Amino acid sequence: MGISDRLLGKKNVNGKPHIEAVAPSFALPGGEVRIIGRALRPPEFRRPSVRFGEVEGAVLISSDDFLVARVPENAVSGPIVVGTNGNVSNAHSIKVAVPVADNLHPVTNPALDHEGNLYVTFSGSRGQKVPVAIFKIDTNYNVAPFLTEMMNATAIAFDREGQMYVSSRHDETVYKVAPNGTVSSYAEGMGVATGIAFDRQQNLYVGDRSGTIFKIAPDRQIFVFATLEPSVSAYHLAFGPHGDLFVAGPTTSSFDCVYKVDPHGSVSVFYRGLGRPQGMAFDVDGNLYVAASLTGKRGIVKITPDAKATLEVSGQGLVGLAFAPGKSAILATNNAVHHISWNIQGLPLLPE
Repeated sequence: MGISDRLLGKKNVNGKPHIEAVAPSFALPGGEVRIIGRALRPPEFRRPSVRFGEVEGAVLISSDDFLVARVPENAVSGPIVVGTNGNVSNAHSIKVAVPVADNLHPVTNPALDHEGNLYVTFSGSRGQKVPVAIFKIDTNYNVAPFLTEMMNATAIAFDREGQMYVSSRHDETVYKVAPNGTVSSYAEGMGVATGIAFDRQQNLYVGDRSGTIFKIAPDRQIFVFATLEPSVSAYHLAFGPHGDLFVAGPTTSSFDCVYKVDPHGSVSVFYRGLGRPQGMAFDVDGNLYVAASLTGKRGIVKITPDAKATLEVSGQGLVGLAFAPGKSAILATNNAVHHISWNIQGLPLLPE
């Protein structure tokens, strides 16, 4: 094989490009997807075109058998095609998340109440007093201020009765928030309180990013449940289907792990190899989904029960997710939330 053939890879026989796969096949606007196929680049190293429906996306890398393209900001779910020298490939489908609300500042998962209303924080920088700490987004995507008087609202969780709890990384406190927005202190002395989650027995777990997972019993007795490596930003918590607590805590490493903590507080590494893992959620099959980077690509990473990881959704700035009714999900970036139809059934956060 000559040097030109080696550079071009597979030969472009009939000049018509063909798409075999798009990975991942779910993305946010601005995310990057890899298109795999044949004859995807014109001769003489010219760039092909990639269209997401009627909108052209930027081609970042091109070769004969794969391309990397960025999903344009105004793209919608539908066909993706590659064009070379006037020839257009077969269409391949891609699902693009729909914007719900912006001008927010979530730092972990959003939360849904029993009626399907969505709650998202405007957390602000450390010690920043913001006009609205939590916004409520109803099922018609109407956005309204919900809570004003809280500094650095961080994580939101609901108990089985639908009572809201919110952590504040500012004052070491977890607050109880009534439906009318009235706030009362639930637990103090929680360190840099970040992620929170309930177990099946209605114990509330609080992640202090300086190295402690606290367990708060229903009678408000507080225990040290586990100790971990400190995080530079937050602990993110989620319970798996068998009652184990999973914890993500970004460090300065680009090869971070997700921990598994059994009901007795014994800590083990469930998966190592993520960049800045943040909010997490489980599906009914026991797969864990994490807002993180995998091999340098940011998005939602799926980790199977036997610890095999794949990038399922591509998107920049993702910090968390929450499964929603109708086999869909709400994806949170550091300034917005999006809705995506995903055909995945989320694990109920508080099974009966």
